[in-house]
Amino acid sequence: MDYSRTHRLLKILTLIQGEKGWTSKRLALECGVTERTIFRDMKMLEGANIPYFFDEETKGYRVRKDFFMPPVQLTLDESLALAALAERVGGDEQVPFTEAAGKAISKVRSVLPQSIRTELEKIEDHVAIKLAAANPPEAARDVYQFVRAALAKKVALRCRYDSLGKDAKKRANDLFLLKPYTLFFSQRAWYVVGYHEGRKEVRCLKLNRFTKLEVTDESFTIPKTFSLEKHLGNAWRMIRGKRTFEVELWFDPQFADTVSDTHWHRTQEIEWHEDGSITFCCKVDGLDEIVWWVLSMGPHCVVKKPKELADQVQALGVAIADNYGKKTSLLTNA
Repeated sequence: MDYSRTHRLLKILTLIQGEKGWTSKRLALECGVTERTIFRDMKMLEGANIPYFFDEETKGYRVRKDFFMPPVQLTLDESLALAALAERVGGDEQVPFTEAAGKAISKVRSVLPQSIRTELEKIEDHVAIKLAAANPPEAARDVYQFVRAALAKKVALRCRYDSLGKDAKKRANDLFLLKPYTLFFSQRAWYVVGYHEGRKEVRCLKLNRFTKLEVTDESFTIPKTFSLEKHLGNAWRMIRGKRTFEVELWFDPQFADTVSDTHWHRTQEIEWHEDGSITFCCKVDGLDEIVWWVLSMGPHCVVKKPKELADQVQALGVAIADNYGKKTSLLTNA
């Protein structure tokens, strides 16, 4: 057997042993081969008595839980990536509740070859990751633990939640059952996405707004049709509106490079113009989030469509200007 195939077989085994959802198509893309080659590789694993199977629930290959094989030796690049994420993100707790990653990486270091450890020590102090400031972790630590336990046992939670909106006071003391489907960290805070029995729909709830939480004995099953990606749809970030909008924005030459350098949304398309400006197009479900992003670009962005977004930006712009105009004494009283 040639080295490339041996390496690919070990890679396939490591992937399906460590993560759900590895289909033949996904494995083929990851390994840079055809699906037919993957099928042949799976036959070889079968011949080597590797107890893999196709999991109908996750729609991917899995390895039986009682089978153990040591992981493939990490390269310098893989070791550096793990150390950077574990120590700079988890160890520094830039993402709350991931501090255990900082402890875990020390165990990984202990099994790395000396040559890799030496090279890693030369580089890692010169690699930094700085994420946006998150909510203070202690504010939701207990809630995080409750939700994680409920997810593991697949049991519902009895909750009270401090919601926002016009009916917030009316619902302030309402108790409801929540069937958690997923823990979700976005931007600056943790959320739980699950079925809200009170609202009769899947909702995304911020952990630090729960005012009461207890684990019940009521079991449930996460629908096979559910995925976080489907739930979020084409939301700009995480708040999915009920209506889809075709958005077209113009950015002047001063901001064109900055905007085009970042992948803001999965549907975005950018058209460059001779004067150095760009037209940014995307399709979003709801305008509640993207309106604030547009405002953050100041006078360098003009909404071409939809009219609803242009009207919202204009109204908010007028309100901002009023705060600094003659009609207010905010500045003089400061």
